[in-house]
Amino acid sequence: MSESPEHYVDTRPYPDPEGAGAATRFDPVASNRRLMLRRFLRHRLAVLSALFLGLSYLSLPFVDFLVPYGANQRDVEHLYAPPQAVHLFHEGSFVGPFVYPTSGHPDLKDYRWRYEVDESRPMPLRFLCPGAPYRFLGLVDAEVRLVCPPPGASLHLLGTDRLGRDMLSRLAIGAQLSLTVGLLGIAVSFAIGITLGGMAGYFGGWIDAGVQRLSEILKSLPELPLWLALSAAVPAQWSPVTVFLCISVILGLLDWPSLARAVRSRFLALREEDFVMAAELMGASPARIIRRHLLPNFASHLLASATLSIPSMILGETALSFLGLGLRPPATSWGVMLNDAQNLMAVETYPWVSLPMVPVILVVLSFNFLGDGLRDALDPYHDD
Repeated sequence: MSESPEHYVDTRPYPDPEGAGAATRFDPVASNRRLMLRRFLRHRLAVLSALFLGLSYLSLPFVDFLVPYGANQRDVEHLYAPPQAVHLFHEGSFVGPFVYPTSGHPDLKDYRWRYEVDESRPMPLRFLCPGAPYRFLGLVDAEVRLVCPPPGASLHLLGTDRLGRDMLSRLAIGAQLSLTVGLLGIAVSFAIGITLGGMAGYFGGWIDAGVQRLSEILKSLPELPLWLALSAAVPAQWSPVTVFLCISVILGLLDWPSLARAVRSRFLALREEDFVMAAELMGASPARIIRRHLLPNFASHLLASATLSIPSMILGETALSFLGLGLRPPATSWGVMLNDAQNLMAVETYPWVSLPMVPVILVVLSFNFLGDGLRDALDPYHDD
């Protein structure tokens, strides 16, 4: 009788804690959350976009403290002033952060403002100093600002507009409205889209038919003329806050049909699953089934849809304000600032007045990159 072959038995525990490397989609013990995080981190543009957007939104409550001027604070001696530079060294010696004073005069030959820099007088910047009053976090009256111009000089790092208002301060303060309108618009759009789409997908029948016909009607209407008509209906005497809320609601009301269709199609498939039938047999109400069982299975798609829909809200507000039908002065937003750029001669002579288009482009691209990264991360088992 032949001897049985010897079998090799590895005494090391499985999995090998020393040989375990980074989680991959082939790692049988890696959690789904770890796989999603790893795949998201591999998308470099998405990571950079998430950091940029995170810092932008976290800084919104503190922009009045961070900028040297108020949104509507005028410097009548520096109309259409060019961007200034901050220096550290003067004639080879370290002075610290300082600016050179500038003086302007009208050029009647070319019909523009000319500015001269006095490089013989370095003027150090002031920090944590009193400036134009504002409401910190919208609650507390304050005057302290992180940096202020020295007495007798100005600090316009991105120049000024036709009224002598600082471009950098207005860009930062305008971000509060331009970035927030996307979040409020998405909240309105998601509330309507998830509710109507969920009811259409779960109940079907005449509810499904009614929601489908309503969404088809809205999708068939030209978007921009509808925006213009609804925005023109907002009374001009309303306060900037009321107009801002109305613009957010208008943008949200016109954006929900696509989301409602996506929710409906997903719910039509999920309502036939065993866990939904089990919940129904146990007596769960339709609202609980939708909220606790169906929506969690659709949360990943909702998250990716939100990051891809916010840019359209921001662009919508910017376009309406640019055309004079959205937010109006004294409110400050990127669209309101771009409204001054309609004068092509001013843009050609003073190109820094068109700077508000830069943050709009950066934010829209960041949200698109973030949405791409989240869409890939939420499907970690898909082949690269």
